[in-house]
Amino acid sequence: MSAREPEQGPALLFLSGGTALRPLCRTLKLHTHNSIHLITPFDSGGSSARLREAFGMLSIGDLRNRLMALADETAHGNPEIYRLFAYRLPKSSDQALLRRSVASAADGTHPLVVDVPEPLRQHVRACMERFTSAMPDDFDLRGASVGNLVLAGGYLENGRDIEAVIELFSRLVAVRGSVRPTTEASLHLVAVLENGTRVVGQHLITGKACAPITSPIAGLELVSNLTDGEAAEASLDDGLVELVDQADVVCFPMGSFWTSVVANLLVRGLGAAIANKSCPKVYIPNVGEDPEQFGMSIADCLRALHFYVARDTERDAPLSECVDLVLVDSKRGDYCGRLDLGELEKLGIQVLDTQLVSDQRRRLFDPALLSEALLSLA
Repeated sequence: MSAREPEQGPALLFLSGGTALRPLCRTLKLHTHNSIHLITPFDSGGSSARLREAFGMLSIGDLRNRLMALADETAHGNPEIYRLFAYRLPKSSDQALLRRSVASAADGTHPLVVDVPEPLRQHVRACMERFTSAMPDDFDLRGASVGNLVLAGGYLENGRDIEAVIELFSRLVAVRGSVRPTTEASLHLVAVLENGTRVVGQHLITGKACAPITSPIAGLELVSNLTDGEAAEASLDDGLVELVDQADVVCFPMGSFWTSVVANLLVRGLGAAIANKSCPKVYIPNVGEDPEQFGMSIADCLRALHFYVARDTERDAPLSECVDLVLVDSKRGDYCGRLDLGELEKLGIQVLDTQLVSDQRRRLFDPALLSEALLSLA
């Protein structure tokens, strides 16, 4: 694996969300500047939820996280903008104090904004000024991510065009890859469990902000809102179809299996675009815990990926056209879903069993080892 010409590196396409890929991205960008990240915009918890409710918008927290993970850390001003975007307002402060803090970010006197060099500071201030002018009187700022507030302000300033905001900040912080939401529609997830229960909202499905599910997930749907939402659909736009077409490898990575990976495939057109690609399509099962995979083996996860990719096509696409390779470390990985290599081979899946974990006690992927394995597939 060489970092001599990352500008010429392969286009690895990731269908993901959340923070699971952050360590991998910070390593991968040293070897390729052409990775593609389609991010689920359906998060319904935390400060993202308050922004969504106030402005009827998609979730932007995972987009912010991925942009920062892929930013050139050596570029002028990037350490300062990283600190600003990572800062969360205190949960214990009263609203008046928090509003003064946000106002100081807009007028440029907040210490974290003062540290940001021009022209980054000018853009940050403009976004924060737009956010503060649009912020509802009862908006709860406790624990809010300043980076999310900046992007929300930019979203409103640019006529609710999130792609324009992403392009702007991608240039300003030299993002080494392409980051896009799978859809700009403001929709929400519903998990249908095998026992018939419907769990509405991503924040209730993950098992992180509440008790984990106790029945396996049978399927995933989209609805228009969290209360009385009707079934909804979203379609992949032509620009994203072109991005998928550029991919040298399609990757269904580690992370929350249903809400970060499968959720992308609810957007019509993405499954067909993947099935029509002739490149390697690799699934990386989670090591460690994923409450969403309750009751599921690795083979079950592959069947779910097959179903959601294939249903988007106008033909009976075989498993090999949807996902054809599984990347595992059977010697060191502690897999949350049952890993039966014989069962995977019976499905006709190629298994690449190699070292991906260096510290078994932490049960985490080694980003350098995982990067090397993925780049070798391109």
